[in-house]
Amino acid sequence: MEKNMYDLVIVGGGPAGLSAGIYAMRAAMNAVLVEKGMPGGQVALTKDVENYPGIEEVGGFELCEKFLNHAKRYNLEIRENEVARVEPGVDFHEVVLTDGTRLDTHAVILAAGGSARKLGVPGEMEQYGKGVSYCATCDGFFFRGKTVVVVGGGDTALEDALYLSKICKKVYLVHRREEFRGSRILQQRVFAEPRITLVLSSVLTNIAGNDQGVTGVTVQHVESGETRDIDTDGVFIFVGFRPNNMLVPAGVKMNAAGYVVTDEKCETSLPGIFAVGDLRQKYANQIVLAAADGCVAALAAAHFVEARKAQAGRK
Repeated sequence: MEKNMYDLVIVGGGPAGLSAGIYAMRAAMNAVLVEKGMPGGQVALTKDVENYPGIEEVGGFELCEKFLNHAKRYNLEIRENEVARVEPGVDFHEVVLTDGTRLDTHAVILAAGGSARKLGVPGEMEQYGKGVSYCATCDGFFFRGKTVVVVGGGDTALEDALYLSKICKKVYLVHRREEFRGSRILQQRVFAEPRITLVLSSVLTNIAGNDQGVTGVTVQHVESGETRDIDTDGVFIFVGFRPNNMLVPAGVKMNAAGYVVTDEKCETSLPGIFAVGDLRQKYANQIVLAAADGCVAALAAAHFVEARKAQAGRK
């Protein structure tokens, strides 16, 4: 069985993980990044990115390639494999891959990201990035002066419906119940906004589109079963977001929603284990924040590893 010893193992190859890899190599660490799929994470599936500082407009896949090529320029080792589990230890931690390889390491950066909950309706994945979005602050700009549909009833759905109402011509807010789950003050603002049309006790059953993007949706009333078609240019879905926390080892503190709780260095409750990006509890999930997390965690990990080695040398 193959065994390797590293200063740092990075689990996940999205913007946070690749940023961590860049800074780890700049700190002269013996580091490896493990990614089971295509590097880039959720961003690789995004059609256009216009809010990454310094790059006015870039395709999501192209931006991911830039991250990846930057990391490769520093000769970061990247393994295309899947992590089975992370086993914390006293002297070192172990990252076990599905092929049986065990990577011994002083520090681990968990960068597995998260994923928006899907509706699972026809047209959702076919039109993803072409009118279907899970982030209003990321993609709302593309629908300036247009009509959009927002799906959901929690705080995020209400906040983003209000946000979109400031830039869109019309916003349909579809919710499967008669009452919203979001806070009262947000509900009052939604009720008072003339550009928002409520479609309550209804579920979205289909998203129609063509090569240019979304053209409309079908909604069904949950009690009567009646359906109606709504012409729209975009669909924003806010029915929940899940951190990919399956690999977070026991003993790492998480909040009620499953996000990892860290300090300002992105270090978890277990020394030498860090969490970054959409996996970490923080105010907002944006590419620039994920990249910043990667930077902070790598610098902190470098300091941790240096101190650990110095301590071992004194024994």
